Amino acid sequence: MKKQFVNTIKVGDFIDDIFVLSKKSLAQKKDGNNFLNITLSDRTGSINGVVWDNVDQIIESTTSGDFVDIKGNVNEYRGSLQLVVKKMTPHSVDLIDPSDYLPVTSHNIDNMLNRLKKITSSIEKGYLRALIEAFWNDEEFVQKFKIAPAAKKMHHSYIGGLLEHTLSMAILVDRIAGHYSDIDMDLLLAGAILHDIGKIREYEYQFSIDYSDEGRLLNHIVIGLEMIDKKVVEIKGFTEEQLLLLKHMIVSHHGTREFGSPEPPKTIEAVLLNYIDEIDSKVNGIRDFISSEDPNETWTSYHKILGRYFYMGKKNQ
Repeated sequence: MKKQFVNTIKVGDFIDDIFVLSKKSLAQKKDGNNFLNITLSDRTGSINGVVWDNVDQIIESTTSGDFVDIKGNVNEYRGSLQLVVKKMTPHSVDLIDPSDYLPVTSHNIDNMLNRLKKITSSIEKGYLRALIEAFWNDEEFVQKFKIAPAAKKMHHSYIGGLLEHTLSMAILVDRIAGHYSDIDMDLLLAGAILHDIGKIREYEYQFSIDYSDEGRLLNHIVIGLEMIDKKVVEIKGFTEEQLLLLKHMIVSHHGTREFGSPEPPKTIEAVLLNYIDEIDSKVNGIRDFISSEDPNETWTSYHKILGRYFYMGKKNQ
């Protein structure tokens, strides 16, 4: 049973436990000898490490994504914790408890799915409702959708994260877009429910969260369009225009080419979907970041991706 978790590690600790080898890269010292930069993770987070000894042997015996038995010491390097690994050996998957390595949503998964199905039933356009229900009637899809993460790191990066994110967006559709007139709410709601379905195949999430080969080669947007094409042939009443508008929402929900959308949003519904996605992902990501910080501090550490500190409030003295 795992005893040492990343979020409890501090400078001076001796580490003797099992972690996921999330990343491994070969580098060279000034004298030309090899060393390894590695990242180790469990359900509570990740820590960077360095391996100076037996590098060639470790390269041959371990691969990114493996479970590894680690022995080493923790120090501080450039303001962050660093694990100096003395020994790293492969560990059998058969002896692993997945719950030690994958974070899980704090919400009830079945309750979230039932609520999302109820929202689906509110869609008035029969062909859009039938398309989504075709996914709900697909047992293999549902089993993956219930546990898939919504991202590797940035937001909802845990088991059940995709379902949680999708439900949250479906709720926000009514609360935000409902403020405006002349919005195709059925189309927008369908886009919110289907926009990230390709993530059930973009990621691998059995023992650690990482990109699948398909995910790296195609991306969840392309995968999602393919999944919709396969389902839509069963649905009567879909016009070519409506299918194009729905697909455009999938294609453009990241907002810009810079952030991964082949096209920017070109309908009001697509613009709304992009911003609803942005709101939900950012709020979740920032909350997770704040929760990982020292609660006794007034400000968080610097968030490198968002480029700022976050205020957590002054504590009672």
